[in-house]
Amino acid sequence: MPIALLALAVGAFGIGTTEFVMMGVLPQVAADLGVSIPTAGHLITGYALGVVIGAPLLTVLGARLSGRTMLVATMGLFIAGNALFALAPSADLGMAFRFLAGLPHGAFFGAGAVVAARLVEPGQRARAVSMMFMGLTLANVVGVPLGTLLGQHVGWRATFAVVAAIGVVTVAAIARLVPGEVRPRASRSSVLDQLAAFRQPQMWLALAIVTFGLGGTFACLSYLTPVLTDVSGFSGTGVTLLLVVAGLGMTLGNYLGGRIADRAVLPGLCAALVGIAVVLGAFTLTSGNKVTAAVTVFAIGAVGFMVAPIMQAVVMDRAGGAPALVSAALQSAFNIANSIGAHAGGLVIAHGLGLLAPSVVGVALSVLGLVLTGALAAADRRARVPVSTPDTEPVGDDWDLAAERELAAVPA
Repeated sequence: MPIALLALAVGAFGIGTTEFVMMGVLPQVAADLGVSIPTAGHLITGYALGVVIGAPLLTVLGARLSGRTMLVATMGLFIAGNALFALAPSADLGMAFRFLAGLPHGAFFGAGAVVAARLVEPGQRARAVSMMFMGLTLANVVGVPLGTLLGQHVGWRATFAVVAAIGVVTVAAIARLVPGEVRPRASRSSVLDQLAAFRQPQMWLALAIVTFGLGGTFACLSYLTPVLTDVSGFSGTGVTLLLVVAGLGMTLGNYLGGRIADRAVLPGLCAALVGIAVVLGAFTLTSGNKVTAAVTVFAIGAVGFMVAPIMQAVVMDRAGGAPALVSAALQSAFNIANSIGAHAGGLVIAHGLGLLAPSVVGVALSVLGLVLTGALAAADRRARVPVSTPDTEPVGDDWDLAAERELAAVPA
């Protein structure tokens, strides 16, 4: 595999760390900025909204840039957002800087996936892209726990300063290792033609499943740190170890979801959503004991992140001639889920329902996702959507729909 993939993996590591480490340092951020924990939770929402807007917008604006230029430009925004957030004097400015840091998230992964696929032979494309996304997986296992530990002992500002430094390293590695001639896939159709994919009700149902189904997981995870300290009785060091446990669960969930997506997409999705509802409901009972809380945290990571690769398969099967915009829309939906989950969890805490109330909200959201899955299955039957067949290798220089589907099981 080309060493250039290492540069992409480092960028993915930085992006994954900044997205999820806020959950680990939330109490420190709230105390330093003089706001409540639910108000500080809006900083998670701000990042997610940046991803929602930036993913399709920057993808379209950067369509004519070379792959290397697009990657450097998006990582430059990432560096600026995180560096400014590390200096934020107030929660309001912090919200703006988190939004800025989130803008390049989806566009970086979209351009990075195209670049990674172009660097290797056609039969190695899926493996090449999975190597880039390995950085995102490692962020949950290593970056988030270490970032949380740094925030607890040095301060949360140091955490985000280090994240910005990772962005600088990424830019240097991309400039050095990624070939300048690698370009994003040129679409054969106009943006308006690609928007035709969104005329299908199934596409909107699929995006809604991501939004609400994963929103339930994020409602719980956004406030996991205060639950583990105030309810479960873990120390700061113990919380760091539990975040490692959650990251390992997420890694397993992504792996299992990818395997499920190759075999039984909608049944697997239903099973994952039922699993989310069960483990989130169980967490309201198990969080009072350290051992059972740890086991449940692992399970939340596993079943929650099983949904991501399954939903990638679902939307790519319905992408038609618009894989680029559909991929961007999926990134947006994942982060709307993050935003909705964090906001809903903060609301119930702010209304005095306790730190475990977000888990109950999560159960309700996952059940709604299950209902929407039933609606998607019914819409498929009405439209007589054909069953997917094994893809053949793409022909020529274009990274076409066949290549997009080849990558459908890669975590987002």
